[in-house]
Amino acid sequence: QVQLAESGGGLVQAGGSLRLSCAASGRTFTNYAMGWFRQAPEKEREFVAAISWSGGNTYYADSVKGRFTISRDNAKNMVYLQMNSLKPEDTAVYSCAAGRMATMARLYGIDYWGKGTLVTVSA
Repeated sequence: QVQLAESGGGLVQAGGSLRLSCAASGRTFTNYAMGWFRQAPEKEREFVAAISWSGGNTYYADSVKGRFTISRDNAKNMVYLQMNSLKPEDTAVYSCAAGRMATMARLYGIDYWGKGTLVTVSA
């Protein structure tokens, strides 16, 4: 069992930065790839970024590539999403998830979800 809790969301102006954190509980954290997803109002949930269990491989949605960076600290059971050059269209509830790296970008093979943290980017 893995429980996930996100933090770090808030209101930021366009062009600004935020760092989201995801704290994982459970001794099997390193069994999972980790990912970040987002859901904007009245839109489908979409993939943002994923990182392998070791941190050696990462994968990003085209919409955030070059602006967002995913990382993890297995010693602390933490996953992070550094978001730079934020745009109003990045406004969404951001959730972290644990699952399989190969399928995470297609939103399946996900075993655990956090409840999410709201990010609002003003123009």
